[in-house]
Amino acid sequence: MHYTTLAFIFWLLTMLAGCAHRQFVTQPLPRWGKEIPINHTNNATPLLLRILQPTDPSNAPACLLLVHGMNEYIGRYGEIARYFAQRFVVAGFDLYAHGLSNPILQQADQALTAGAAQQEVSDAYLAQIPLYNLEPMRQNLDQALKHFIISCDKQGESDKPIFIVSHSLGSLIAASYLLSTQNKSEPTKRVQGIVLLGPAFSVTEVPGWRGWLANPLIKLSFHAQEHFLNPQNEPLPLMIMNQIVSLVIVPLLDGIFEVLSWPGLRTLFTPATPDWVVDYFTDSEEEKARIRADGWFIRRTLLRYVKGIEAEIVHFRRHMSEFAIPYYLIYSVHDPITPAWGNQDFARATLQNHPDNELLPLPKLSHHEHLFSSQPLRDEFLKKIEYWLNLRLLSLNREKTIK
Repeated sequence: MHYTTLAFIFWLLTMLAGCAHRQFVTQPLPRWGKEIPINHTNNATPLLLRILQPTDPSNAPACLLLVHGMNEYIGRYGEIARYFAQRFVVAGFDLYAHGLSNPILQQADQALTAGAAQQEVSDAYLAQIPLYNLEPMRQNLDQALKHFIISCDKQGESDKPIFIVSHSLGSLIAASYLLSTQNKSEPTKRVQGIVLLGPAFSVTEVPGWRGWLANPLIKLSFHAQEHFLNPQNEPLPLMIMNQIVSLVIVPLLDGIFEVLSWPGLRTLFTPATPDWVVDYFTDSEEEKARIRADGWFIRRTLLRYVKGIEAEIVHFRRHMSEFAIPYYLIYSVHDPITPAWGNQDFARATLQNHPDNELLPLPKLSHHEHLFSSQPLRDEFLKKIEYWLNLRLLSLNREKTIK
């Protein structure tokens, strides 16, 4: 059984792995707002917090932190930042191994800024090598949030509420960070709400014929990871069977994915982003073309990193019923990148935890990046988010009045 499974997985990864490709950038990485370097003690690449303020920041009712998704970067959120900065103090940063937090991309940006014509960034995915889990990204979020609170407190009142607007993997990182630190961390206590846009609370379901090959393996891996050393509320015979399967499958897949992430093998077995992913990012053909032409996107994902994300999803799901931060959850029902069942499970476990929790399932939509939708849908999402933020501010003002 072991050799058959190993051969099948090896063949499947070979079929799904992208061919070697070269990727170039010719313009400096897009920016918005004022850049504030945050010193890193254990990393030569500094974390850059960018802040955009309204005309009179002292009158801003709250401060808003943007958290981007997997393999993108915060610089592309300029229009979103400018929209919210009409009323709120807005900040954003690049997660570990992304954008200007990626040493290869940072060096390319510096060279282009100095006048170079183009820079190759094909190996930018190698910054993912340390990512056995999402802890480096949570540390980024913790640092960015602490510094943002300091900046926010300089604008008028010193206790302005903090909100987070997060997308996809950024939502998983933000939610897991808040869950692990709620009632323990002063920065987390300042966070009065989070917007979750297509959060990565489930594993990808590949559409079309490729899914016939990939989805059984993805689901088997996820099922085994969920049950690994963690019995569920199932009948005893089923629990025993699940544990046996998990004890075989989890170490086997972890070992295979680790070996295929080693030097010499990772170039061949690190999949490039397939076309179907971009097709489901947005409903805007113009935005799809922009993404395909944007060299600052990371186009390959190390298999070790993929397994780390899967493990993080499993860990979060085991504890998500304790999530107490008010949230506004927006998701497309037919999104294959972060399928709806993960959001539905999260909502069933947490909706009753706070009266201001709100859901916006989109039964007719399949695209993943709601803030990069075609118009007028994009503006509708921005207005809905702003409306929910205003409701939260009203609730907080009522709580202050009662006190």
